[in-house]
Amino acid sequence: MSLLVTSLNSGSNGNCYYIGNEEEAILIDAGLTCRETEKRMKRLDLSMKKVKAIFVSHEHSDHIRGVPVLARRYQLPVYITRPTLLNGGMDLDAHLAVAFRPHEVVSVGSLRVLGFPKVHDAADPHSFIIRCGEICIGVFTDLGVPCEQLIHHFRQCHAAFLETNYDKEMLENGRYPWHLKKRISGGMGHLSNLQALEVFCAHRPSFMSHLFLSHLSKDNNRPELVQELFEQHADGVKIIVASRYEETKLYTILADAGRIPAAVAAAAPSGVRKKPAPLPQSNQTMQISLF
Repeated sequence: MSLLVTSLNSGSNGNCYYIGNEEEAILIDAGLTCRETEKRMKRLDLSMKKVKAIFVSHEHSDHIRGVPVLARRYQLPVYITRPTLLNGGMDLDAHLAVAFRPHEVVSVGSLRVLGFPKVHDAADPHSFIIRCGEICIGVFTDLGVPCEQLIHHFRQCHAAFLETNYDKEMLENGRYPWHLKKRISGGMGHLSNLQALEVFCAHRPSFMSHLFLSHLSKDNNRPELVQELFEQHADGVKIIVASRYEETKLYTILADAGRIPAAVAAAAPSGVRKKPAPLPQSNQTMQISLF
């Protein structure tokens, strides 16, 4: 059993992450244009025919710019919460919008996707974990703080996209106005390199194989800076910087022979269900709550 993952783009100019197996795949966010998404997938020899759904983390334009056209062209269900849909201003076909609830699993073929709330300055922001068999992939970007739920799920990941948005000194000494610096670092914006490093060093599981450093600021970070910082503490984990200009390579994630420690699986924080219930099979029921 394996999963294929890539970042098609990561940054304030567009975010889109591909996770799939040989049969089906999903996109987490679609912040590139439809044409650019298709172009980058083609370069990786990936087919849009395998993509079965789009999951939307929040309504900021760098996460939803390509959603309506992609969804319409390929008739993809878009899993999105009502507040995100209402605040996103997307021209999304009603029959393609499907609500998801936090801490409940959505099955897309053999992929099982769970969204959970995160701290960010958006209407109803969510992070995601994607499971297939024993493999667990996390998508953790646009984070104001590394909350308890993030840490719980990070501890279960074989691979993760983790935000490393800014270097603290570069932000403090940079050209941004004070209010924007405050928005980024004030607990509702983004994670710094050091905040992300602390999560990685303190909470990575022994079976984690890949870490994608994601959503780097163009002005307040440098790929080589954050790569070097994390390489010093990698201890066998493959460190990949997710670019804001191009797709990463396509990586194969394998399940470790060991299982997730029982103590980790049992340590769900308050509000997180240890055995999430599946969403209703009928999408129509869920669409009623969106429109």
